[in-house]
Amino acid sequence: MNSAVTRFAFLAGCVYFTCIAVAHFFGVKAPLLFVYYDTPFYAYQDKIISFSITAYIGLWYAASRSREVVPVALVVGALTVLGLASVNMSPTLTSLLEEGQKTSPSWVQAGLIAAYWVLLVALWRRDAKAT
Repeated sequence: MNSAVTRFAFLAGCVYFTCIAVAHFFGVKAPLLFVYYDTPFYAYQDKIISFSITAYIGLWYAASRSREVVPVALVVGALTVLGLASVNMSPTLTSLLEEGQKTSPSWVQAGLIAAYWVLLVALWRRDAKAT
């Protein structure tokens, strides 16, 4: 069984992912809700992202309720961080940026998501030691 703190951490992720889904659906390009908020976008892509994020919401909710689901959520989270890092290093991203624009805001957001992932791993491991 997950501890109350671990459950809360995963449920907080559900809230965050819900905010991301709503922001993408309505095209609210805000930092922390859009990792690449300052790049050109197509509305149809953001609608697809908004529906795809529902998988994260469901997975994080399931992980909050069942310890057996947590490893899957952690793998998905790690792949997300690696994927964001890959995009941040890609020449395609830099080609979309206007002159003088930097990728540092995207790195900060990816770093925050990575820090959240580290927190989830630490909580999961702590719960394993407690049982």
